[in-house]
Amino acid sequence: MSAQRPPVPSWFCSSLQDGHRQRSSMPGVLHSQPAARFIISLYEICILLNEMIELAPDGGARPETWPRGQREHGMLKTDHGKGSAGGDASENKSFPKSKALHERACETLAGGVSSQFRAAGAPHPMFYVRAEGAQIWDADDNALLDFTLSQGPCILGHSHPELTGRVNESLKVGQLFAGQHMDELELAEAVKACVPAAERVRFAVSGSEAAHALLRLARYVTGRPKFIKFIGHYHGWLDNVSFSINPPRDETNAPPRPVAWSGGVPAALADDVIVLPWNDLALVEEAMATHGTQIAAIITEPVMCNQGCIEPLPGFLEGLSRLCDEHGSALIFDEIITGFRLGASGAQGHFGVTPDMALFGKALGAGFPLAALVGREKFMAPLANGEVYHAGTLNASNASIAAGRAVIDVMGRNNGEGYRHIRRLGCRMRDGIAAIGDQGRLDVRVQGPGPMFHMGFSERARATSYDHVLDYDKAMYGRFCAGMLARGVRLIERGLWYVSLAHTDEDIDHALATVREVLEEIGH
Repeated sequence: MSAQRPPVPSWFCSSLQDGHRQRSSMPGVLHSQPAARFIISLYEICILLNEMIELAPDGGARPETWPRGQREHGMLKTDHGKGSAGGDASENKSFPKSKALHERACETLAGGVSSQFRAAGAPHPMFYVRAEGAQIWDADDNALLDFTLSQGPCILGHSHPELTGRVNESLKVGQLFAGQHMDELELAEAVKACVPAAERVRFAVSGSEAAHALLRLARYVTGRPKFIKFIGHYHGWLDNVSFSINPPRDETNAPPRPVAWSGGVPAALADDVIVLPWNDLALVEEAMATHGTQIAAIITEPVMCNQGCIEPLPGFLEGLSRLCDEHGSALIFDEIITGFRLGASGAQGHFGVTPDMALFGKALGAGFPLAALVGREKFMAPLANGEVYHAGTLNASNASIAAGRAVIDVMGRNNGEGYRHIRRLGCRMRDGIAAIGDQGRLDVRVQGPGPMFHMGFSERARATSYDHVLDYDKAMYGRFCAGMLARGVRLIERGLWYVSLAHTDEDIDHALATVREVLEEIGH
């Protein structure tokens, strides 16, 4: 930019004076000295703008083309580093403000974070300052195209106006009543109308406690102590389900044994957990034949979202339902991720299998603390009569319930247009990555239903169990994520991608172009 701006030319001042004299007798026209000064200021602004744009080859002025991610209020800064220019993208990108804030946070927050999943961020846990639509801004003022969506909840995108509007309206009448309210009742009715298994509904704050409550109900109704869970499935961080979430390969060999996910989990709890590989119905049949009279429930993610986004093999979910019916056990679907993402009826509608009970969260709350436990009357009755205890001071808070109502209304509008949108864009992103991978040197693998999917690097064509997930090259995917982040695309480092209502075809185009660029870089 030039050091001095040119003075306002005399011809411009004369024109202003002539125009002022001509309009001085016209009613309703501003013709004061301040008005003239205002117009002169406009001229000076034009000079500034002229200095900020490039001259086109024909001598005319043409604005620069702003790449996706490089404009204020929605785009990355132009000084985004080598990555945005196509150079060495990954390890060289730094985020100095986030780094300094993380170091400061480590002096107060345990590990500098409030959730263990956030501690895995590279090059270090990041700090963010705002988010809107499909983008999130970090502390270094980089705007990032976001496919993490806060680990899945922000299905409407960030700060969706109808979501924030309803939440704000709900807070005008109170934040928490410690009693029932109309929004709570109407959300429960909406959930019941959407979800096949939801003969009765109870709201909670987190998926972890919802899973805990449903297992308690299953134990009480059946009078049995044990349950089956699948290796690699995640049902929250509470003790009774903290087994075999990501065990080493040597702990998955038959017969697998429960492996505590965390220190401090009582070893005695493992006695009531039977862990099995996902998608192997024969092994489930064998376990039920041996232990069926002790099995209160089989709990499963209907899609193994937390490890590889592995869909059930044909007949697998139907087989689980049949075995539970035959042995008098409860089938529990953990729909924390699939619920209100695969569709209004979740995985139950998608696969045509109705469990005895199910739990929902993430997308249902759109970023607010909301979970729902639902089930058949037979299994939920003990909550109604008080034989099984479930409580929570913050359950069904005004803001969270308002958020849930917004999600169901917005996503379900026009006969489920929101769900069709995220499925179309998600499938386009997934298939686009696969096509790019087929053209390159790396073994790129993508799989999943579309609204969420997994990407990784493996020689295996398709993963159908946790053992296959162990074959993924996690270090390579870490490099890929770093390269994407350097170019302004935020991903979850364990390979799961989420798409929201706020994402557009332009976003997918940009993301696919960035994927191609990063894969070419790390493939050399």
